[in-house]
Amino acid sequence: MNIAKDSVVTMNYTLKNEAGEIMDTSEGREPLVYLHGVGALIPGLEGELEGKVASDKLNVVIPPEQGYGSRRDDLLRVVSKDGFQGTEELTTGMRVQLDTEQGPVIAVVSDIKENDVTLDLNHPLADMTLHFDVEVVDVRPATSDEIAHGHVHGEGGHQH
Repeated sequence: MNIAKDSVVTMNYTLKNEAGEIMDTSEGREPLVYLHGVGALIPGLEGELEGKVASDKLNVVIPPEQGYGSRRDDLLRVVSKDGFQGTEELTTGMRVQLDTEQGPVIAVVSDIKENDVTLDLNHPLADMTLHFDVEVVDVRPATSDEIAHGHVHGEGGHQH
């Protein structure tokens, strides 16, 4: 079966940056299982997987505009240090969770000046050209429930 809209795809992947450093991988973990055609993956990767079949292996390079986009200065926020709970010392590069009207988001502390903390809400992979090694393990039709809900159900997508 070819990967198309409403296919459930099981795949192994390794993501590297331009320097060849591994940023993320399914190696040593369960493969990634996703519903194709609903925006579960970045557009560039989903586009490359379209039409592929189980056992296909691909190596794809995704530019930022087909990945996590470009860094945006409007996603930097300066907040007061007083707004942070707990005794943990804030450090540059630390990840913090913010509760927003759209739900929790992860931000990175990019700068600390006295009582002002600059938070970067850009995706950590923004501005990066992404190198994916992908192996398609399995492709199956989604169930009507999965299509209705917009995501895969259960372990490997099988309902229990």
